[in-house]
Amino acid sequence: MFVLNEREVRELLDMPSCIEAMEEVLGALARGQLFNPLRSIARPPDAGTVLGLMPAYRAAPAPAYALKEIVIVPDNPSRGLDTHMGGVLLHDGETGELVAVMNASAVTEIRTAAVSGVATRALGRPDAQRVAILGAGAQARGHVHAMRAVLDDPEIRIWARRLEAAEELAREVGATVAPSVDAALFGAEVVCTTTASVEPIVEKRWLARGAHVNAVGSCSPTTRELDTETVAHASFFTDRRESCLNEAGDYILAAAEGAIGPDHIRAELGEVLAGMRPGREHEDELTVFESLGIAVEDLASAELVVRRARERGVGVEVEF
Repeated sequence: MFVLNEREVRELLDMPSCIEAMEEVLGALARGQLFNPLRSIARPPDAGTVLGLMPAYRAAPAPAYALKEIVIVPDNPSRGLDTHMGGVLLHDGETGELVAVMNASAVTEIRTAAVSGVATRALGRPDAQRVAILGAGAQARGHVHAMRAVLDDPEIRIWARRLEAAEELAREVGATVAPSVDAALFGAEVVCTTTASVEPIVEKRWLARGAHVNAVGSCSPTTRELDTETVAHASFFTDRRESCLNEAGDYILAAAEGAIGPDHIRAELGEVLAGMRPGREHEDELTVFESLGIAVEDLASAELVVRRARERGVGVEVEF
């Protein structure tokens, strides 16, 4: 069994390769080639933290199971830690043997941003040059790298509630700081929301004509980053319908207000990639990709990491 720490996962899971792996696995999911049940969440009373279990299975070319177990700790940034802590387990699908255990924080950060890269390439305007990233945590950092991987030398603006956090990330990645959300969004053809906001921070009136939004941060039924008008007027895409209907506050709360109907989800991203459903249809269209993060993304990431670990002699092999 391979054991791979955070540094090793980051070394092996580069953004361009992960983007290609996410495009392949989401298309395969749409074609029915993978099994991806809804994640289960344990919410202990008054704990202030949750445990998520995310299983997935791929039958071919080689059968494999993956399970990500992740604890979400909102207070961790004050400790200098990621909010998502845990491991990704990869099993041989025929024998059940445990093939690898790897750091889940790195996998989650990179593959989530990579999926937004896939969505931006599939749904955004091909001439997009200005990117607004809301938030300044691990996902914001990952999204800077993802947007640079799919866009040609974009201008990147960062906004965060804590100006110091935005300034620190902007210095690290060579971006500019926006003083407000509306300033960040002004003229931006691509928007990535990576916050833990409970109430909407994006208003449709601030969005540029033809903008594409990757809604990533708030992934519970009671929290949202986008206002109802944005959701209602957008061509709305997601990674998995079941996840969106059960977990996406952006969608669930807009539906509860009667602003959208049951057919508002135009397609899963994989359906667009597989040519089963249309994506963006005109230049001025507002598109939203609601990203919940699904287990097949962890499975594909883990397979890529293990393949490269074997090729490069990275990681520790132990008997189990």
